[in-house]
Order: sequence, then C-alpha cells, then structure tokens
Amino acid sequence: MNSDTVKLTIDGKAVEARAGDKLLFAALDAGIYIPHLCALRGVSPHIPHLCALRGVSPHAGCRLCLVEIEGRRRPITACTEDVADGMVVRTDTAHVRRLQHTALELLLASHPIECKTCPANGACSLQRIAAFLHVKLKQKRFRSRIRDLPVDDSHPDIGIDPDKCVICGKCIWACVEHKGIGAINWAFRGDRTVITPFGGDRLVDTKCDGDGLCADVCPVGAIWRKENGIPVSKKSIE
Repeated sequence: MNSDTVKLTIDGKAVEARAGDKLLFAALDAGIYIPHLCALRGVSPHIPHLCALRGVSPHAGCRLCLVEIEGRRRPITACTEDVADGMVVRTDTAHVRRLQHTALELLLASHPIECKTCPANGACSLQRIAAFLHVKLKQKRFRSRIRDLPVDDSHPDIGIDPDKCVICGKCIWACVEHKGIGAINWAFRGDRTVITPFGGDRLVDTKCDGDGLCADVCPVGAIWRKENGIPVSKKSIE
C-alpha cells in the first residue's frame, strides 16, 4: 500500500480506498450500498458531462447515509467522513437502520407519490432507497406534509416541481457553484425551505440556459428535461 491509499474494514470486508476519499464513496466502490440523496461525487458513467464535476460538498441534509464507526459514540454521515487507515465501519446495524427508516419516512411524508406519471420513475433515488430499506413509498407513520406548491413549467427545456424536491442541494451546486448562473437558489428556512428561480420569478424569466445539468443531478423528479416541450424520462446517475 502506498501513501495515497488507506485500508479499512466495512461490514467485515477489507477495503482499500484513496486517502482523502469520503467513506460513502469508498463503500460504494467496494460494492457496499449505503442509502444517500445529497452526495454527488461528480462522476457518472451514464451522463458523460458529469465526469467533469468537481468540488461537490454534500451538506449531509438527508441523514440517510449514517453508519457506525468503531470507537465513535454516535452514527456519522458517510458522505462527510474521510476514510482513515484501520477504520472499522458497520453499515447494517439495527440502530443505523432505525435512523434511516425514520429519515426516509419523513421525506416520503412531504413527497407526492406520483411515480407512474413522474419523469424519474425507474431512476428515482427514493424508489431505490425505499426498496433497499423495505419501506413502502406510501408510508403511514407520519402525517402528510405536502405543500401543494405550483409547478414551474414555463421554460422550454426544464420543468420544476417544488413539491417533489428533497432539498438535497445538488441542483443549487450545479447552477450556482459549477455553472455560475444562479437561475435557481434556496428560499426560506426550516420546513418552508424551497428551491426556486431567483426572486420568485418564472424559470423562463431567469438566466437559465436550459442545458439540464440541474435535472441530471436531481435524485428524484423535482427537475426534469424536456424535448419539444415534452418531459424526458430520467436516467439514473448512480
């Protein structure tokens, strides 16, 4: 092993990873799936122009990639934790699964379940995570908190449904930090947080160039591409 790599153990499996890599991606590279929504490595075999993305800093907002690390008192988010030599990680404990179930069910309580008509159907991270955790999409544990916000279908190339947004921040990174356009951004706080065109304008009235990077990185169907005004089915970026 050279100084650029570290060795760790994840779920009993010996894993070698690049020094400085995040634990989440070390696990995924080793074939160990950890649920996640807001982390984006910036490399996708399905969408070539995502391979150039750099500087992605997940804010650990979804709380789905929690794992236990030997010697730590509490579970930590794998998307923010750097790998370390000798680290022993467990992703499948009862405590971790309880926390992930709660986080997912809270997300589903504020997410309209319209899979059959959604452009992300079959390529939606919520669908994949729910199947992995054996959680029904139409959960009954928490009261529905869907806000019935208006869909912005004004732009010829991009559509936005804020009710489906999981507040992962990937589209903000793509539009603001990566492209420097800032056609969309955060608005409000707490459970009123929403991603919206700047100043509350329609998307078509902003500087949006319609290239669709925001739609490509969206893990659900909150932002979608269009062709000739018709929504285009999403491809998975995982």
